[in-house]
Amino acid sequence: MKLLIRNLPRTTTEAELRAMLAAHGSVQSCSLVMDKDTHSSKGFGFVEMPKAGEAKAAIKTLNGLEMDGNRIRVKKAETNTGEAADD
Repeated sequence: MKLLIRNLPRTTTEAELRAMLAAHGSVQSCSLVMDKDTHSSKGFGFVEMPKAGEAKAAIKTLNGLEMDGNRIRVKKAETNTGEAADD
């Protein structure tokens, strides 16, 4: 299941994002979206977790978690657009 993680602190690294989700299960891939010009984080990223149950547990646990003053949002990502699913 592909997850969209938004409102991350701009200082978050890809390794930190991967570790945060790996605490809830197996992580297949992780990518933090970076600004082309500044090479700094845009504050969101995508993580793929192969086991749906682990991904759902991560969503339930991490959605709304406060990180460095930011309340992060974790949702299932739509496969074709990269946007969050409504369900």
